[in-house]
Amino acid sequence: METVTVDQAIQLGLTSSEFDKIKELIGRVPNFTELGIFSAMWNEHCSYKSSRVWLSQLPTKNKYVIQGPGENAGVIDIEDDDVAIFKIESHNHPSYIEPYQGAATGVGGILRDVFTMGARPVANLNSIRFGRPEHPKTKYLLNGVVSGIAGYGNCMGIPTVGGEVEFDECYDGNILVNAMNIGIAKKDKVFLSIASGVGNPVIYVGSKTGRDGIHGASMASQEFDDNSEAKKPTVQVGDPFAEKLLLEACLELMKTDSIISIQDMGAAGLTSSSVEMASKGKLGIEIDLNKVPCREEKMQPFELMLSESQERMLIVLKEGKEKEAEKIFTKWNLDFSVIGKMTDSNNLVLHFNNETVCDIPISSLADEAPKYNREWVSTPLPQKVNIDAKLNDLDITFCLKQLLAHHNQANKSWVWEQYDHMVMGDTIQRPGGDAAVIRVH
Repeated sequence: METVTVDQAIQLGLTSSEFDKIKELIGRVPNFTELGIFSAMWNEHCSYKSSRVWLSQLPTKNKYVIQGPGENAGVIDIEDDDVAIFKIESHNHPSYIEPYQGAATGVGGILRDVFTMGARPVANLNSIRFGRPEHPKTKYLLNGVVSGIAGYGNCMGIPTVGGEVEFDECYDGNILVNAMNIGIAKKDKVFLSIASGVGNPVIYVGSKTGRDGIHGASMASQEFDDNSEAKKPTVQVGDPFAEKLLLEACLELMKTDSIISIQDMGAAGLTSSSVEMASKGKLGIEIDLNKVPCREEKMQPFELMLSESQERMLIVLKEGKEKEAEKIFTKWNLDFSVIGKMTDSNNLVLHFNNETVCDIPISSLADEAPKYNREWVSTPLPQKVNIDAKLNDLDITFCLKQLLAHHNQANKSWVWEQYDHMVMGDTIQRPGGDAAVIRVH
């Protein structure tokens, strides 16, 4: 199979030194499919190569924390044998390029992260930031993002119970779209993504794979320039009605004794889900890409592995449970395909058209991904001022009017009235208060 060049690696978002490290780790020059997989797993969005050094300093443990960072979502003990499972995630770059789908798939992604772990989602929230109201893109972006959040959450039948919206000129060049979901589960029914059991079948479920979202994770790791509009094809396209079916099918399967591990196909799609499951279980994984359900013709291995088509899951089942699981997903009108198995090779091995198109160590994609401690500069502290002297010079009435007239103090009901905040019937404190309150049965 044809090998690749350093120029191709750079085009995929890698550096020349990272390309050299890849060759060192696998003992040869990768082929194009393998290079694409490295570019997905080694980008900022998937590997946190620049932020991991700082994230590791956050406090993440106490007696209530059942699951901290490292899984699809966090898990907190809320007593009575119940747990709250929750996730917050940014979808900034996709929302700036294509605001409706960028925001909608941000909501869809965190919903999958939560119900992947066995919880029924009960509440959505969001925190969004835009540039100056007079900026030529702000109105377009605000309308698209709010519509995307509302469209996906409302169609799923999950209330959006709180959030915040602010404007500042620092967001003129790129907005912030942070979506959050909370789910409730039983303490003894939390599912993880750690694969186990050599020979256990690997199952693809959900929607078919298309060419949308290819390089989505890489795009989310880059800075914007004048050609940002050309990146629209890297934004995923969501289908909340398909996700509703996937939610119910997964929760139904979780009532059986069939699942070893389960992982959402989010950023980097089939690549990240398969590598993460195998890496956490210290196993290898073998996949026949010809068995991946496709909605487009002549998709190549590179595309199949990097597509970020939405509403898909990867599951490792107990051997012999395939028919039982297939019956559930067929009932919900979702694709179900046994695409591979867990192995003891500790490698990611991909077959396509009776050829091996990828054979690389799992550790090189996960544990040995680069980590950087980037150079940084401290911001000088503001100079001390004589407050009393300054206050004497202020026109308090004028200042108060300016504050009250500022768009960040404006009534935000136009935003949250587009969200269904009463569906499910458990919203006690609606949007508009200091914080939302929901009933836990």
